[in-house]
Amino acid sequence: MYTFRVNGAPVEVDVHGDVRLLWVLRDILGITGPKYGCGISVCKACTSHLNGRAVTPCTIPVRDLRPDDEVVTIEGLGGDGPHPMQRAWIDHDVSQCGYCQPGQIMAAVDLVRRVTAEGRRVTDADLDELRNICRCGTYPRIREAIRSLTGEDVENG
Repeated sequence: MYTFRVNGAPVEVDVHGDVRLLWVLRDILGITGPKYGCGISVCKACTSHLNGRAVTPCTIPVRDLRPDDEVVTIEGLGGDGPHPMQRAWIDHDVSQCGYCQPGQIMAAVDLVRRVTAEGRRVTDADLDELRNICRCGTYPRIREAIRSLTGEDVENG
């Protein structure tokens, strides 16, 4: 039995410890925003947050989670409404097929939070560090959406 928090709520799951968090989220808890792409943290379609940092749940065995760990998926990002990053995605018409977009957004939110905490604005070098794969090639619009937000917008979402 493993206990942790997902999108603000405590959860308890009865699975083998080596089951990856992605399968717990999708198959046991029914949270389908994090997508399965590769299972080895290359595509990053499953990107979610663990204790405020972007992670790939496909690589995290559930045994590594502690009761006070907080997992946030795209479903829990905005609270009562769309998160500012989600609104930026809409405003910049980022999505095509949409499969990778939850992971892209979660990675972008983490990037902007980290850069803002350093007291600076997002640079091309920061954007180049994002490694989420988009098969549709919407990278220019992804970059525009991320650049359109200030750190305050992301923090207050």
